[in-house]
Amino acid sequence: MNILLLEDDFDYKISIKEYLESLDYKVDDFENGEEALNAIYEKNYHLLILDIKVPNISGYDLVRTLKKDEKNIPVIFITSLTDINNLSMGYELGCNDYIKKPFSLKELKYRVEQVVKSVYFNANENILKLTEEFYYNTNKMELLRKTEVINLTKKEHEVIFSLLTHKSQFVTFDTLREEVWDNKYINESDIRVCIKNIRAKTSKTFILNQRGLGYKIVRD
Repeated sequence: MNILLLEDDFDYKISIKEYLESLDYKVDDFENGEEALNAIYEKNYHLLILDIKVPNISGYDLVRTLKKDEKNIPVIFITSLTDINNLSMGYELGCNDYIKKPFSLKELKYRVEQVVKSVYFNANENILKLTEEFYYNTNKMELLRKTEVINLTKKEHEVIFSLLTHKSQFVTFDTLREEVWDNKYINESDIRVCIKNIRAKTSKTFILNQRGLGYKIVRD
């Protein structure tokens, strides 16, 4: 899962980035809004964690720009602002959550999990049913056969997460290359091998494919 972090306080930025990476999230960090905005147009992010008062472009103005271009990416604002007018502005822009400084990193973990669960899985419960046999733990990001955790590599986990977040829609090679391999060059044959390995650990029909469209996981 790709997260963009915008925070100009160095200590906050490093502690948040290191903590989220320890939870196996991929985090790109920025100190000013202009650089962060440019990055959003160059890469797919699943979540934006934005400080509001940052150099060049504020967190609010960054989200305004994205909304005008119909880029609807989940947003968590982190701020020391307490004025109700400032807080209401964020919700009017469509943010998914606020975290007021100072906050514990464990609180951030739970907020991130809740946003991901509600936006990408439309689920209030931790366990998402995929089929009669397979389930997905939306908190731990684990694939289960009934109650047994399926042992997957990091890339296999990321492929499954990418497919699930697209909600039964076909996902192209280019999208998988961007979301899982960070736009690094990788042969389509290598992606096919990764898919084949996931099927070997699950079932031949767990991941469906259609020539010219890509791959998908059908969710009940």
